[in-house]
Amino acid sequence: MKTLREKTRGFTLVELMVVLTVIALLLSVVVPDYIGKMRRAEEAVLQENLALMRDSLDKHYADTGRYPATLDELVTKHYLRAIPKDPFTQSATTWVPVPPQDTRKGNVWDVKSAAKGYERY
Repeated sequence: MKTLREKTRGFTLVELMVVLTVIALLLSVVVPDYIGKMRRAEEAVLQENLALMRDSLDKHYADTGRYPATLDELVTKHYLRAIPKDPFTQSATTWVPVPPQDTRKGNVWDVKSAAKGYERY
């Protein structure tokens, strides 16, 4: 007759700890790289969205001789289908409009991100 110890086959606590340690080690190598790549991808999306809106602002100015009063005017006049979302704030309403030096030419000469640390874009 088999003893209780022979009937139950499983992993010892030491074996489980070794496996968990190996998994933790692998995660400590992979996660920082993944987060860095995500941040670079978000920055690329931010730069592309800003380039798209700045191009639309320039086209609006070339067509009308003035800059739009708001970003929504670019949508209503079909220069953009929709205001793109800021990839860091996940909102289309957080863009910071920059007025031109001569405010008689409109209200939105440029656009910047409201995300902390990305105001330079």
